[in-house]
Amino acid sequence: MALTASPVLDTAEELNPFRIAMSQFDTAAELLRLEPDLREVLRRPRRSLSLSLPVRMDSGKIHVFDGYRVQHNNSRGPCKGGIRYHPNVSFDEVKALASWMTWKCATVNIPFGGAKGGIICDPRKMSKGELERLTRRYAYEISDLIGPDRDIPAPDVYTDSQIMAWIMDTYSMTHGASSPGVVTGKPIWLGGSEGRNEATARGCVFVARRACEVLGIDLKNATAAVQGFGNAGSIAARLLAKSGFKIIAVSDSRGGILNRKGLDVASLLAYKEKTGSVAGFSGAEKISSEAVLELEVDVLVPAALENQITRANAEKIRAKIVAEAANGPTTPAADTVLHKKGIMVLPDILANAGGVTVSYFEWVQDLAEDFWEEGEVNRRLEKVMGKAFDDVHRTAKEYAVDMRTGAYILAIGRVAKATQSRGIWP
Repeated sequence: MALTASPVLDTAEELNPFRIAMSQFDTAAELLRLEPDLREVLRRPRRSLSLSLPVRMDSGKIHVFDGYRVQHNNSRGPCKGGIRYHPNVSFDEVKALASWMTWKCATVNIPFGGAKGGIICDPRKMSKGELERLTRRYAYEISDLIGPDRDIPAPDVYTDSQIMAWIMDTYSMTHGASSPGVVTGKPIWLGGSEGRNEATARGCVFVARRACEVLGIDLKNATAAVQGFGNAGSIAARLLAKSGFKIIAVSDSRGGILNRKGLDVASLLAYKEKTGSVAGFSGAEKISSEAVLELEVDVLVPAALENQITRANAEKIRAKIVAEAANGPTTPAADTVLHKKGIMVLPDILANAGGVTVSYFEWVQDLAEDFWEEGEVNRRLEKVMGKAFDDVHRTAKEYAVDMRTGAYILAIGRVAKATQSRGIWP
């Protein structure tokens, strides 16, 4: 019999991503006792751009897409943030993601501010030619805002290294010189970094393992479940399995599977590559994506989209550790419940910061024209993520708060200090 669960959404709960981001900021800012003027500066996006993008489709007709680019803060360095292509992209979502990027970069202490971009589209229903024309139009429209020392885009949901290559080329053509440092997440042969594709998941696994050490969980006997078996989720499952975890359940947009004795992750990856989904994998029980969240495991990895753990299902979460590979999967109301239950939440601005960390490495390599081997990239990543976990854990204990609030206190404090030191011009 298939396992099912009740829907996660609660209409009585605030699920607007930007208002959630502001709530998270306000909680930490209050504990830091930030001055009202400084608080107002830090919570607002520095620049927000809304775009109409006319694109000629393969049919010959013109379709106008809505696109966005938001630069939240650049006090600590150039803005940094991905571009997502998705039917449900909204301006508020992009603003929230841009602010989360500011705090994410500050949490792992890399010299970037936050930005984000998005286009409302369904890339799964578009040809390669249509995607290229859309991407180049978008890149041209934002070309005055981006640059290696201004704002550096990267891949996000439904964008990849090819999309980044088109953006790099469009920017380079309009600026008269090749500029590999304008984006990260590029193909290796265009100045991309070794280890970038696995970086988000690898960083998540590094902090999950560190959390297990703190909580006294034996990795050889640990269990894990992954909601969202896309790029980050599938790689996280593989790396967790390699670390000794037994992966008992995973899900993607078409459904989920469960095997309490442990899934063969290598075979599952091959199966998904062949069929496009984990659904129907041999030797596993059918399970809903919502039910994956509610399994009793040591580590739960939400690697899908926002608002997956809410007030409606937080009481049913039984993992000891929630490692957020996705952005914003847990709402503030759910955070309160999980903290009371003694569940350690490794917040997105810590747990999935491996991607932006290796993006920083890529940017450094591009500017220096000196490239590192993958082993060097991974060693540097582990060092950054380990220190970030320790800094957040120490701050959370100092303020007697959960890990998310601890991360926000740490990050906002760093950005506030930089802003105060620079002052307000003129």
